[in-house]
Amino acid sequence: MIENQKIRPAQVIGPLGEPLTLDSLPPPTTTRWVVRRKAEVVAAVNGGLLTVDEACERYGLTLEEFASWQRSIDRSGMPGLRVTRIQHYRDLYERQQRF
Repeated sequence: MIENQKIRPAQVIGPLGEPLTLDSLPPPTTTRWVVRRKAEVVAAVNGGLLTVDEACERYGLTLEEFASWQRSIDRSGMPGLRVTRIQHYRDLYERQQRF
C-alpha cells in the first residue's frame, strides 16, 4: 500500500524572485530579523519547503509571530514587515476595512 506522503519541492521562489532551498534559508540561529529574512521564511512556508510548525521550531518563533508576518505580507507586501512601519500599515488596513 502506498502511503500518502507529502512531496516537498527542492526549491521555491523567494520574495525577490530568487530560488530558495533549505540551505539558502536564514540560519536557525538568526536573531536579527530583517524584512528579507522574514519574507524568505514566509515564502518557504507558502511554497511548501517548510511547514508552519517546522519554521516556528527552527527559528524559535511563536505561531502568532509567524502569522503576523504572513498577514503583513498579504496586506502590504514586504514593506509591511518593517518594524518601524507596522502601526502605519495596520492603521491603513483598518481604514480600508471600514470603507
